Amino acid sequence: MYSEWASLSAQITANSCGAQCFSVLNKFPASAGREVVVSVVKQLGTNLGITQNAEPSHLVKDEEVKWCMDVICFGLSLPLQEHETIKDCVNVYCEWLTALHPQPRISVPKPICEDANLYARQIINHFHNLFVPRQGESADTIKRQAVLCHRVLRTLQQTAQISQLMDRQTWDTLLLFLLAINEILLAPPTVKDDVGDQLCERVLSVLFEVWLLACVRSFPSPSMWKTLQESCSMWRHRVALVDQWNRVNLALTSRLLEFSYGPAFPQLKNADEDGQLIPVGMSNDCVAQTWYRFLRMIGNPTALCSPHIISKSSHFVQWALTHEKGAETHQHPCLQQLPQIFLNAMKGISSQVDAFLALPLTTMGAGTELAVARPKCNSILHVFHEWLFEAAHIGGDTWRQNRKKQACEASKRPSSMIMEHRKGSISLSQPNSLNDPASLPPTLTIDKYESGRAEAIGTLCKIFCAKKTGEEILPVYLARFYMALQQCLKITESKECDETLASILLHSGDLFRLDLDGINVLLPGFIAALEIVLPDKDLKLKTQSMAFNRTELRRSAINILLSIMVLPLHYQALPIRDLSSETSEKMFTFIQLKSRLMNILMNALQVETDAQNTHMLLGGLLLCVQDAVTFEETDMGGTASTHMHNSGGAQHHEANLLSSACSERSASLVSTGTASLGAQTTATMGAGSGSMRDTASAHDYPSLTISDDMSFEFGQELEGVTTYDNAHALFVRATYLVCHRLISSWKTDLNVSLAALELLSGLARLHIRETDALECKRAVKWICDYICYQCSRPPPAHSKDLHSTIVAAFQCTAAWLMQHPYLLQDKDCLQTVLEVVELGISGTKSQSKSGDIPKFKDEKELKPASMRVRDAAENLLTIILEQVGYFPSECGPESISSLLDELALMKHCNSMVPAAAASTEQAIAKFKYFVTENSTILALLEEPLGNDQDPQPTVTLLIRGPFGRHAWTMQLRHLPRSKSGIKYHAINPGRPIPMNDVSQRPECEQKNFPDGVDKVQPCVADYSIPTIDQIREQYGSASIRELEALLENQSIHEKLAWAEADNSVDSLSHSQECVPPLVCQEFHAARLFLSHFGFLTFETRNPHNPAEALGTPPQRPLIVLDTKSTAFAADLDRLDKLSARTHDTVYVFYVKTGQTSAQQIIGNMIEETSHTYDPHFAGMLQTLGWPVLVADHSGWTGFAHNSWSLKGTPEEQQQQQQQQLQLKSNVPSELNYNGSQRVLYWADVSAEIAFVVPTTWNLRYNSDTSDGGSLSGSDQLGTSNVWARCESEAGTGAAKSKPRNLSLELDTSTGTGTGTGRSQKDPVPPTRRKGNVTKPTLLAQAPAKIFLVWLESYEDYLNFPLEDLLAYTRTGEELHSLQQPRAADCHVIFVHSLLSGLLRVKLQGPPGRMSFATPLVDGMVLSRRVVGNLVRQTALNISRRRRLDNDNYQPPHVRRRLKVQDIVQKYKMDLSEAELLAHLFQRAI
Repeated sequence: MYSEWASLSAQITANSCGAQCFSVLNKFPASAGREVVVSVVKQLGTNLGITQNAEPSHLVKDEEVKWCMDVICFGLSLPLQEHETIKDCVNVYCEWLTALHPQPRISVPKPICEDANLYARQIINHFHNLFVPRQGESADTIKRQAVLCHRVLRTLQQTAQISQLMDRQTWDTLLLFLLAINEILLAPPTVKDDVGDQLCERVLSVLFEVWLLACVRSFPSPSMWKTLQESCSMWRHRVALVDQWNRVNLALTSRLLEFSYGPAFPQLKNADEDGQLIPVGMSNDCVAQTWYRFLRMIGNPTALCSPHIISKSSHFVQWALTHEKGAETHQHPCLQQLPQIFLNAMKGISSQVDAFLALPLTTMGAGTELAVARPKCNSILHVFHEWLFEAAHIGGDTWRQNRKKQACEASKRPSSMIMEHRKGSISLSQPNSLNDPASLPPTLTIDKYESGRAEAIGTLCKIFCAKKTGEEILPVYLARFYMALQQCLKITESKECDETLASILLHSGDLFRLDLDGINVLLPGFIAALEIVLPDKDLKLKTQSMAFNRTELRRSAINILLSIMVLPLHYQALPIRDLSSETSEKMFTFIQLKSRLMNILMNALQVETDAQNTHMLLGGLLLCVQDAVTFEETDMGGTASTHMHNSGGAQHHEANLLSSACSERSASLVSTGTASLGAQTTATMGAGSGSMRDTASAHDYPSLTISDDMSFEFGQELEGVTTYDNAHALFVRATYLVCHRLISSWKTDLNVSLAALELLSGLARLHIRETDALECKRAVKWICDYICYQCSRPPPAHSKDLHSTIVAAFQCTAAWLMQHPYLLQDKDCLQTVLEVVELGISGTKSQSKSGDIPKFKDEKELKPASMRVRDAAENLLTIILEQVGYFPSECGPESISSLLDELALMKHCNSMVPAAAASTEQAIAKFKYFVTENSTILALLEEPLGNDQDPQPTVTLLIRGPFGRHAWTMQLRHLPRSKSGIKYHAINPGRPIPMNDVSQRPECEQKNFPDGVDKVQPCVADYSIPTIDQIREQYGSASIRELEALLENQSIHEKLAWAEADNSVDSLSHSQECVPPLVCQEFHAARLFLSHFGFLTFETRNPHNPAEALGTPPQRPLIVLDTKSTAFAADLDRLDKLSARTHDTVYVFYVKTGQTSAQQIIGNMIEETSHTYDPHFAGMLQTLGWPVLVADHSGWTGFAHNSWSLKGTPEEQQQQQQQQLQLKSNVPSELNYNGSQRVLYWADVSAEIAFVVPTTWNLRYNSDTSDGGSLSGSDQLGTSNVWARCESEAGTGAAKSKPRNLSLELDTSTGTGTGTGRSQKDPVPPTRRKGNVTKPTLLAQAPAKIFLVWLESYEDYLNFPLEDLLAYTRTGEELHSLQQPRAADCHVIFVHSLLSGLLRVKLQGPPGRMSFATPLVDGMVLSRRVVGNLVRQTALNISRRRRLDNDNYQPPHVRRRLKVQDIVQKYKMDLSEAELLAHLFQRAI
């Protein structure tokens, strides 16, 4: 840099020598000179104003002043025993230097004031004598010398700061003086507590600070800079040099960043005193020049690793020559500080790199956000690459080979000992091969420099991890970086984690998710490093000077693991070449590494104790299992699995589940490397997927997976590789491990428990061909045991968090039973689950042990752990009884309720002739409404439906309960349908043909008694029936005559009646055909139903006994509702609009490179720009859910006003389709899911989720709805009564305002319908928290907003306009919330597509305890095969966690129950027994 310029080192030496022989007193004996100095200086000192008032100086001529200065110059060189004299000399010169100040002191001689610069230069040179170390002085006198030196340095620094008179020559003199005193104090080897050791830091700080001042006032010449660089190279054995160098560099870097990158760039925060280092007037150009020159001031820091170079100066040679044992120069004890100095230098460089990347200086590891405007990696490497790459190789194989090579070359040159003071000292990086490295002391061996090496390689990792999307890094930098990493990742035989390895792992969290060219060559090395760090419970860190947080180290290692988990199945049989070997002997394939990665993950999960790290590992585990399952389903295409099955490969599933060994077949596959790869993947739907799912079919909706094309041959070749770690093996081991750890270690931690239960729920949903029922049964048993343990914990442990884990465990159990309904066929499993349900509802089990006598529920006191736990248990019980094995129903997954209501049923009734004109009120009038258990509304229709020709007592029920609306039709039949036969219902059955052949009957006498009856002896009984004569005798003849008259009259009347009949038209003689009677259509079926089902058992009750009275109407087993009110229909509709499942909405956005405004992002959804999309974006959308038409959809649509609406008639649907054609949007069809016509929808038995891709329509629609006005005709999309339904939603607040303990009122009256009463004491019902009784009608917490954002450029997540996009994401529920959605509460899932075809995930959300759910983890790298599934699971889990964390949240079935109770309170009829029975016999309208 300064090779063309001459050094001023000779001038410094001359000045140093000259200062000691300037005075004429040197010509006289020392005693004489001392006497002169004492007498003169004492007199001069009295005029300074220190002990008395200052007086003007008597020195008025130049010659007088020069003579006095000659004396003072000699006085400054006196021995330190003359401390007072030397002190007076210093005081005089310090006062005289004020001549350069704006206001000189009065005691300054006039000649000095007139020519201040000339005299100041002489004074500065004379000061050199003060700083010369005196030999053999005591520690006390050395301290006195140091105090005087401090005074001089302070005076010189102050003068430089405030003087306006100093010319360039004076500045040069001052700088050269400071260089000279640093040289004389710092160049010799360090001796503890000598004057150089005491003044070291001070003289360096003054030198650097005055030098910075000179850069503003009088910029030093290149010769001066070269001299500074040469001098600093001689002081590198001093720790203070590098410390001060770092301090100045950071201060300059801070100023450099301010004007280079603008005020928006994060400011570098230095210490307050360091912020004052840079003079105020320094220009930007001056800052840049000074920064670069200071940066290069100490040369290459790697020279600090060579004691031979550092000890080349004449001072070390002199020490070695005078040493009594003849030591080498590099054996001086002070050089033992070199490893620490080297580390400090690397830390300084690392701090500057952090400043350019806007990283906080205190952070370690991954997870920090870099500035968007940061410089490119190439720019930083241009400045620091030489030092960092060289330092990263220190002690490595490459470094050792270079040393041997240089030593070999040096041995061929003639030996010569270079003894010059300066010459050759600048060639800092050239090793001195004249000294044998083996002669180094043990404290200076190359391994002692590992801390600095670790800092260097960590800094390089930070630089390369700062790569932006699309940024190019020079191949030479990548190659050198990969070589350095490979050298540093080599594992020692002791299998210890040293500082270098720890530093790499700590700062390389993003390396594998940045599209770095060729980064995968390092994959085997990183996996080997992870195998050391992650599976070890008590990690042994081999550290020297650096301290590492083990938890942060493991977290960073987990980040790396999560970014490489999907690589084996993505690249499959692609070979990985070894950088250090030219042959292919050490070549791996990606698929070979899968087993090792799985083992690392499982072992890490087994020993991890940190909650956040465990959370990340659990997310990675589900990713692995999901990816393996989807890979076998789609990529293997079924052919490979068939081949494996037929070849007897099924036997291998019982083998070592996750052995890292490979079969011989896989080894041959690896060696040949000829397998074909499906590099070009296509985002196509799986088999059976169509544009619209047929909702009439229960199980034909499409698979939500993306299949990649792959050859059949590769599927066969891969068989040997995947035998040991197939999806089934992963599933089994993951289930076992997570269940075991959940029970043993994680049960006390809320977040880890929730993550584990989320993972188990995800595992339950996987469809694995070889699923073992025993494994699933064991998993359910473990989860139930977990619930039992949590419920049995002592009362002090029962908290909101504990109950949240129990609720989540119930939800997890429901997921397992829904996906594996055959488990309920197992007696043990069924008993276990129902016992846990009983425990959740009542607080205890009927049988605490297997041998105990069961306790019936009416004998138990109801004490559930909490109402939330009870609600969750009730929900699980309902799912078991109603949904397991039956979901999805014929209605499809979009509804667990019947799609029939009163209006739909009445359209099929014969009595409703103008069906099209029927209204809901008219339909309701046909029904009778009752409420049972204060939670279920029964709507009974006694008319048979139109398609029923069988005249049987028929009743049609609409049952509205907490868990939905269900329709049933019941008939009272005396025989089952299968045995009833075929009945003939013809109107005229016809007359039978008479038979002409009349058979001849033999004449015989009819006998009333047998022939032998006269022979039987009569008994008393024979005379019990009196004869007519006996009657006449007993009652008299008058009574007999009356009876005879009655008989005679009756006979006459009958003859007259027959005669009249013969003459009538209906007589038998008038050949009239037989006509069957009309079919009876009128039955009191409602009464029969209620009676048969035990609701009308009044006859067993004594109405006069008060103990058996019916009680008040709310406590009765049956409550009649008054349906004549006009608001009844609206309340029923509000109840129907309360879904029995949770519902969530995810908003999907596409962000192109550089877009930062909401209008730009929303504008991406128009047709004109559709060709510029990433093609994988549309593929991801298709895997999120099923496309549904809003007009035909009966589930959640993402908007409150048209969700859960029933499908209309074909005429209405046709009208809606016509209106949709008018609303034809300019959004591409594959992306048009904004909710106007279509949305993406997914549902299971307990949750619904809609995926909406907002467009400008959403903003227009939202602005209309927020005003409360009616929508325009085009915006209604053909839905009838939009605003009536939207207003009905507002009425749900009434239900929520009721205390939830109303839902438990009937617990005290259970069984009163039987009328038998109970002898036991009634159980005490639990009550909910009183805080909910006065809860406002509005929701206290806004629904969670979840965004899914596709980023073309990863850095755009920093500028994502979350606040502005909220206006496009309204559902209509915000009107009922006290708290409007805020940007800070939103959860954002960013997805960025890498060049490799993989996807990088970034999560952003509120910093709450339960913010982030699994399976997605911040920084995870996904395969496109699983992105839709995992995003959907994460969104659902985020919403579940938010509900668990909300104190005021009510599950859907509780809200429906409260709404039913609200209807009861408004419409109940207080009827007596008689009135109730009379009501049953009344016909509906």
